[in-house]
Amino acid sequence: MTEISKNCSDMSNASSTYLGILGGAIVGGIVSWWIYNRQKRTSEQQDKILGRIEKLEENHSEILKKLADFDDKHEYSFDAIQELDKKIDSLLKKFQDDPK
Repeated sequence: MTEISKNCSDMSNASSTYLGILGGAIVGGIVSWWIYNRQKRTSEQQDKILGRIEKLEENHSEILKKLADFDDKHEYSFDAIQELDKKIDSLLKKFQDDPK
């Protein structure tokens, strides 16, 4: 390579090609690393978000189960109140029909 000598005023085609390849490899490596790094960070954020979504789904399932249990208890209480209401109505009707 004649470009290394002190008296060189111009670069040869071969040296220019090698310098272009070296520069392209460096720029390509930097861009590739930057893309990899961005994708890695994005992937980590997505994993964190998915973890939070799973926890929210678990809490949601627990809340739905508690609501279902509450609804069952409410239904049982409501049925018991209706049964008492029927008994009271029958007793009132019995006392109205048969006043001693």
